[in-house]
Amino acid sequence: MGIFLKVERKEKVAVVTINNPPLNVMNHQVVKELKEVFEELEHDQSIVSIILTGSGDRAFMAGADIKEFPQLIGQQGIKSNFMENHQIFNAIDDCSKPTIAVLNGITFGGGCELALTCDLRIAEDHIQIGLPEIKLGLFPGGGGTQRLPRAIGEAKAKELMFTGDPIDAERAERIGLVNYVVPKGEGLEKALQLAVRISRHSLPALSRIKKAVDEGLNKSLYDGVELEAELFEEVFQTDDIKEGVQAFIEKRKPAFTHK
Repeated sequence: MGIFLKVERKEKVAVVTINNPPLNVMNHQVVKELKEVFEELEHDQSIVSIILTGSGDRAFMAGADIKEFPQLIGQQGIKSNFMENHQIFNAIDDCSKPTIAVLNGITFGGGCELALTCDLRIAEDHIQIGLPEIKLGLFPGGGGTQRLPRAIGEAKAKELMFTGDPIDAERAERIGLVNYVVPKGEGLEKALQLAVRISRHSLPALSRIKKAVDEGLNKSLYDGVELEAELFEEVFQTDDIKEGVQAFIEKRKPAFTHK
């Protein structure tokens, strides 16, 4: 457990909570702890899926800590600073385990970009989500220009970034930015129910679904199908497929070992 992040383990699910009140803003320490926590959970064999949320009910994450911006203005050669953050966000995106973001309040800027690194998103009905950087004379610099269009399409993504105006949970669900909308205070419960369902399945198969989709989106259809076939061959070498097939034949629930 770090200064701003806490981790709880429930069955095969890890719940990571950002606790940087009042609005859980993203500063250098939060980013550092995200890196450490996701590296740990990636290699934790007892964990199959991961939930990421913010403490309280005001914000999932209200964006970057703007107080850190003045020192960057006018500087040359700061691309490497931004790439460090990208590497951490990429690591969350590339985590082999299914990830669910619970948006329990304001989800702006870097908070929206962090949520986009997760596989699934659950929004409580009081949230506001958006990329308001244009209102500061900036634009999204935490992967938003790349992940948002992939999630909701080019035109809708450009509208959100060009105007900087937030949207509510209902519209976020309508355009495919979130998977579910639930009443205030019920996001974590919904995420846990979903994560437990997912975690009953084989991690080798789950991780290959994730890889096939994520990498396949950047390929042609035929190259994507070839990738799928390669991963399908790999999964046939696992202990879990032996158990899954045998359990089906014996008409019982499989006991996957995630190997």
